[in-house]
Amino acid sequence: MDETERIATSPSSKGRETSEFLMRIVRTLSHSADFEQREKEKARIDKAYKQSDKKLGELVTAHYEDLTKVTQDFSRMSKCINDSRERITKIREDLSSCKTLLHCKRDELRRLWIEGVEHKAMVALLDQVELIKEVPVKLDNFIISKHYLHATDLLVNAVAKLEKPLAGIDALRDLKAELIARNEQLHETLIEELNKQIYAAVPDQSVSLKRSSSYRRGSNLTKQLSDPECKQTKPTELLKPPEMMDLNKEIKEDLNGNPEENPAHFIAVLVEALFVLRKIPDSAERNKKMKDPLGIKSKIEPELSAIVARTSQQVVDSYAQQGESLSSQNQPRFLLELLENVFHQFRNVARMHKIVLRNLQRIIPTPEETVDEVSGVPVRNELLYDMNDVWSKIQAVLELVLREYLDVQTSSRQRAPTSFDEPSTDINSYFSKKKPTKSKKISLFRFDASIHAMSTNSYVDDNMTFDTGNLFHVNLLSEVGLGKHQMVCKPSVNNITAIFMPLEAFIKEVEDAVACQDGTSSLQSFVTEFIQNIFLGQVHATVSSSIAAATKGFDALRHVVDHKTQKDLGVTRPLLTSTVTVDRNIRKLQELMQSLPTYGDQFLNMICNILKEYRDTCNSAYRGIVQIESDEKRVISATWAKDEDISRFLRSLPSWRSLQMSERQDLSKKLCSEEEIRTLNSKEALILISNLSSEAIIPQQEIITDVTQMRTIANVHESLEWFAGRLRQFCELLSARSPNSMNSIELSTREYPPVSDKSLESLKMLVKDFQDLAEICLLLLHLEVRVHCFYFLLPVAKQSNYAGPIDDLDPDSNVLKLNKDLSAMEEMLVQSLQPQKFKYIFESLGFLVSSILMSSIQYLKKINENGIKKMCRNLFAIQQNLTNITMARETDLDHARQYYELLYMNPDDVLSLIVEKGPDYSYTEYVSLFQLYQKSHPHIKPANLDTLLHKLEEVMNKTQNGSST
Repeated sequence: MDETERIATSPSSKGRETSEFLMRIVRTLSHSADFEQREKEKARIDKAYKQSDKKLGELVTAHYEDLTKVTQDFSRMSKCINDSRERITKIREDLSSCKTLLHCKRDELRRLWIEGVEHKAMVALLDQVELIKEVPVKLDNFIISKHYLHATDLLVNAVAKLEKPLAGIDALRDLKAELIARNEQLHETLIEELNKQIYAAVPDQSVSLKRSSSYRRGSNLTKQLSDPECKQTKPTELLKPPEMMDLNKEIKEDLNGNPEENPAHFIAVLVEALFVLRKIPDSAERNKKMKDPLGIKSKIEPELSAIVARTSQQVVDSYAQQGESLSSQNQPRFLLELLENVFHQFRNVARMHKIVLRNLQRIIPTPEETVDEVSGVPVRNELLYDMNDVWSKIQAVLELVLREYLDVQTSSRQRAPTSFDEPSTDINSYFSKKKPTKSKKISLFRFDASIHAMSTNSYVDDNMTFDTGNLFHVNLLSEVGLGKHQMVCKPSVNNITAIFMPLEAFIKEVEDAVACQDGTSSLQSFVTEFIQNIFLGQVHATVSSSIAAATKGFDALRHVVDHKTQKDLGVTRPLLTSTVTVDRNIRKLQELMQSLPTYGDQFLNMICNILKEYRDTCNSAYRGIVQIESDEKRVISATWAKDEDISRFLRSLPSWRSLQMSERQDLSKKLCSEEEIRTLNSKEALILISNLSSEAIIPQQEIITDVTQMRTIANVHESLEWFAGRLRQFCELLSARSPNSMNSIELSTREYPPVSDKSLESLKMLVKDFQDLAEICLLLLHLEVRVHCFYFLLPVAKQSNYAGPIDDLDPDSNVLKLNKDLSAMEEMLVQSLQPQKFKYIFESLGFLVSSILMSSIQYLKKINENGIKKMCRNLFAIQQNLTNITMARETDLDHARQYYELLYMNPDDVLSLIVEKGPDYSYTEYVSLFQLYQKSHPHIKPANLDTLLHKLEEVMNKTQNGSST
């Protein structure tokens, strides 16, 4: 459709087109001169008119009902309009007449209006009086439901109305006095409720007695600690940190909710209510005008004390059985439980105080200033307390608690010297003999045991209980309302070990929260002073007295532990009581290093000093055994054990190295072959023979004749080796914790603290000293048994007669003594030494005995067949005894016996045997054999002996060359 058609079809265009069409018709009919044209136009118009009339009739017929309705509505509306016009005309006429009448009665109307205003004011005043009369009831309802902000607003508004709008109503005078009194009561209620929210809030449900499963009734203590009245309470939602509180947020109170569901919001409501009451300064600090002079700040200490007393009572009720008292038991775990719960509650208290202070800062951002009446100088009104005050009170209360449980007053009177932890400390005084003290005057008689004294003392003991006056100030008791304070354990200095770690963690929290001037809180200063001046000194005195009791006296190193202690320690051989005592004390100090890691170096220095003293004690005892009377001369075995060459050689032998390998449980590797072992044993025997065989007789004082002393040395060896092993493990753990250590050893849950390298090196040197002394003791036993062989066997050849009659065939008396001595040593050492060490003592002893007797052939002046039999009986007797000791046949003694049996043969037969079977002995041994044979047979001339020796040399050379080729 184009634009022309669109315009033509629109309603406006149709009307415009119709009017134009009519105008054109009129112009055509009026201006047309032609009659026919006018007739045509008229016919056309008539036709169009008929069509329109017909169409209109059709439309009317089609829309007859609508048209009828429209017509009727139009008639009705037209009638309403006409009626309205008539009424308006009437109103105009009435208003005009009213205006005329009112103008005539103006004064009377003014009087009526004034009376109406007065009546309205009176009604409003009566309404206010009715509302004021309902204030006490509404106030009680608000207070009961703890909607304190609404109660405060209601009370403040009511008092304000009574003081100004309703001040002249005498009937409300009593109500006014009552509401003013209720104002003060509401203030006290708000303070009480605020303190309740601060100090009696339900702790976090995650904090409970961690060891409740192992203690009696432990599951009930958390609920009791959470609710002082032991009522079931709903867990509170977590408090928002005070730093994240929106200070600009308007404080509102929901009358439909529980105001205590959100403690932080409830505290904000209480502070806002105090602000509305205009009591903020009075509640933040002591107000002298109030009957109850306690504000928030002055309530801190008594409330904290009440928490301690209440928690102590809960611990006692939870753990104490009927009829028993925890205050007489050394159970620091209960003190730890008490402090952990107190710490948690104190943290909640500090958090609540922080919320209070944040709300106070929101309400009073800047403190006010006043002018001093005397000096006229502006003074800053420090009405608001701060968190430093809270933490200071917390520290003060905890210090009082610690003073009582750590028994500070009693301990300070028994304070030991404070220089115990110095490396240069001389603790010989604890082990040295004390000067005899003068005897005290003894009273003739006393009345302590009389019936009257005994009954009086028992009455006093029965009625003696611990009073909180020692823990809290006397004036504080009357304020808190606590008469007694239940002790959860016996006061002792040693209680610090159980509580030190959580106490230090809490002190760290305090120091992080409080900006200390010197970086140390008052509680930390107290703990440090107590440990340094009291605890460490008492520990040192206790340890020193314990060690002194175990090491003093001549027989201190002879006493061994019983079998039960031996089994508990997991050892198979007896240990010295003194060593076990020292080890137990060292273990206690090691536990203290873990319990009090801050003082690790002091405890390590104490350990080193104790080890130095015990090392000196062991060395003195060792010297007392091996030193000949008061001279510097020692027994032969001790001299050899100290000799660097002999000691180094003995430590290089396979038997010694096998001991070290057995300690490491590495026995799969074989050190040497049997031939190499035999060669090394022969070298050992030659060294010993070369040092002793030249002497005629070994003096008795140069050997240890008392086998009990050898047992003591064996006990010292086992004890010190065990002790050194435990100390070595301790060193390894400390080295792993050393700042310079690169080791990644996994330690136990309770680790040792890092210590100084100097102290660690000193400890390692002491461990080495103990290990060296233990090894020297073992070497001494090894050598002493061999020296005893020399002591008894050298006289066998030098003093006995082997050319006697036929009836002298029994073993030599010295051989019998040697067997008896070896059996006695075996009986002693088998109980004191481990099997491998016992084996080391008696191993290769047969080779040494055979070497001694074979080398002693040069001292025999003469021998016959009876003498040969006697010597063989000597060897057989020793062989039987050694076999019983070592449980192995000593083939070396068979070799020696065969050597002496060659004397039955003449030298030529011996030479033939060498040519036939080869040499079984050395050239020197054959020479000594031929020389004794020549001495025993005088018919053989020296020239013949030279010939025999020349033949022997040729045979030996030929045999050796043949075997080499």
